[in-house]
Amino acid sequence: MTALPSAACSADAFEARYRQSPDPWDFAHSGYERQRYQTIITSLARGSYGRAFEPACSVGELTAQLAPLCEQVIATDIAPSAVARARQRCLAFPNVQVSQADLAGGSPPGPFDLIVLSEVGYYFDRATLTRVARDLEGKLAQGGEMLAVHWLGHSDDHVLHGDTVHHLLGQCLSLEWIAGARHAGFRVDSWVRR
Repeated sequence: MTALPSAACSADAFEARYRQSPDPWDFAHSGYERQRYQTIITSLARGSYGRAFEPACSVGELTAQLAPLCEQVIATDIAPSAVARARQRCLAFPNVQVSQADLAGGSPPGPFDLIVLSEVGYYFDRATLTRVARDLEGKLAQGGEMLAVHWLGHSDDHVLHGDTVHHLLGQCLSLEWIAGARHAGFRVDSWVRR
């Protein structure tokens, strides 16, 4: 992610984390993360989707859970080591494409029927998050859904709080808010293009 006030949010910093630990946030084994993934899947408005986009896919744990629900999943991450692990994690899913990309620099070509912003919005400042959200909104298909889920704790690595991310998304998106809920430690909100 570019142009952030903290060196902890740089591409190099993320890559360093993945080089120090193959799964720095324990996405593959944490009970909290397992619960969060289950909540994301059950929060989706539909049982199946055409094309989906998951930026900041990390090691691909959520990507692998989205794969059976989608005809195609495009997943990206800023860290090359994370991309390599996500590709390995999703080998069983030929409908998944994982590549390295900086979401602040733009998103893949749409349209997408589903966009999942999971644990990424708080690494951007307000202006960058607004620009990213509007870019993603422009790539959402008619009837497409955008789901955001963010941790509500505090971290020195985060530029914004999770609540601020969701509030800002609600303000800058021209989509219809369809659902939202607070859970133990995180929140989920969904919007749809009508």
